[in-house]
Amino acid sequence: MIGAARKATPGVETWELALADEAATAALAADVARILRPGDLMTLSGDLGAGKTTFARALVRARAGDPELEAPSPTFTLLQIYDLPRGAIVHADLYRLTGPEELEELGWEEAGEDAIVLVEWPDRIGADLPPDRLDLTLDLGASPESRKARLSGYGAFGHRLARLRDGRRFLDAAGWGEAARAHVQGDASSRLYERLTLGDRTAILMDAPPRAHGPAIYDGKSYLTLARLAVDVKPFVAVADALRAFGYGAPEIYAQDLANGFLLVEDLGYEPVAAGQAIASRYETAVELLADLHGRSTPTELPVGRELYSVPPYDLPAMLVEVDLLLDWYMPHVAGAAPAPEARAEFRALWAAALAPILDETPTWTLRDYHSPNLTWRDDREGLQRLGVLDFQDMVFGPPAYDVVSLLQDARVDMPEGLELALAARYLERRRRADPGFDPRAFARAYATLGAQRATKILGVFVRLAKRDGKPGYLGHIPRVRRALAANLAHPDLADLAAWCAANLDLTETPDR
Repeated sequence: MIGAARKATPGVETWELALADEAATAALAADVARILRPGDLMTLSGDLGAGKTTFARALVRARAGDPELEAPSPTFTLLQIYDLPRGAIVHADLYRLTGPEELEELGWEEAGEDAIVLVEWPDRIGADLPPDRLDLTLDLGASPESRKARLSGYGAFGHRLARLRDGRRFLDAAGWGEAARAHVQGDASSRLYERLTLGDRTAILMDAPPRAHGPAIYDGKSYLTLARLAVDVKPFVAVADALRAFGYGAPEIYAQDLANGFLLVEDLGYEPVAAGQAIASRYETAVELLADLHGRSTPTELPVGRELYSVPPYDLPAMLVEVDLLLDWYMPHVAGAAPAPEARAEFRALWAAALAPILDETPTWTLRDYHSPNLTWRDDREGLQRLGVLDFQDMVFGPPAYDVVSLLQDARVDMPEGLELALAARYLERRRRADPGFDPRAFARAYATLGAQRATKILGVFVRLAKRDGKPGYLGHIPRVRRALAANLAHPDLADLAAWCAANLDLTETPDR
């Protein structure tokens, strides 16, 4: 499958390909299936026998993850609807349609709601096609099996088509173009992941386009800048290499396109460290890794390519803009409105006072999202290498207690009674063994303060994911996070913050939907 890109008309991204046979057509369909989402329209154009239905069937099967799925032609029924785990697909063949008015009789509007819609013979609809759509035109090739394909991305689809094309070129250049590809459930970000299988080898494709900064919030800076979040894949590569140099189980980078945000990385497997509840022995290893890391001297600059990446500080502005998420998202969700300006100012001042002594401590690498979704277990390894570590691109220089509380107060996992305390004690014992001057009392204060800060942030993040990003499943974790916040606020040093929360929001009874 080879192809070239060109601009057909202003605002339309076009990708032309030569498809050698039906297998190449199916491979293209599988590629396209990865970028489609509910609400999308894809039109299929070309003469009779060009392969439109063949392409549509291959796309449905790829989306379903089932190459044997029965996918009948809608030639006579006009509409074929597939209810799939990742959303519905409507396949329409409008060849027999005599006019756009017949669409209403077919239940066209209802069938296409929140579904991916594939339409053969879109000219039967008339001129009433949406401005954002993907079109595939198929023509016969030089041989009976071959086809000439032209993909055209209209409107917002232009960027997505260009991304698809660049990803295909990246894999071809890396020698993984023929790999079988399967969707992998990713994190809460916009990054996409796929597990590739080529013979007896596997790898993970990370598709992470550079992030736009968005509007300024404070001091002319965006949320990404204030919160010290990565905007491209350079930090991931730099941190992965650094963690592996320390002997930890971060993935090896097989191939990289730093400018466009494509990485091909080692597959760390999918055996979890938690199954509903934390698995104690695996969490013990995760705690031991943190104790080992926090006893090391960690550099502030890391090589990536020919550049040096500076690890940013987890400073007060970063922590304050994170706790603001509770005010901006969680409180309107549960109380119907954000707090008054006076209450907001008091909230930020209380947090600044609580965090000041914690931020005066000697910082270390803080991986930031060191919890169950980003950890895997590898029985075939030894020692700390048994733990696979992911999602560390937002690493900062911050307080050691942050990652410990991130792990032990996991927002998604129930911790068996007594295990949190036992794991914290295990961490403390190893820190004191390596450093007799380690202060467990100061650590306990930092643990409670950072646990409260993190829970405050996560309450806002989970509501934002539900309301803004259409991911309501995160709301189911809110009761667990709320309990963690209440427990941390019980620390004597956080009495003023606890009083503010008692006066402004009810942590005992909050809707989780």
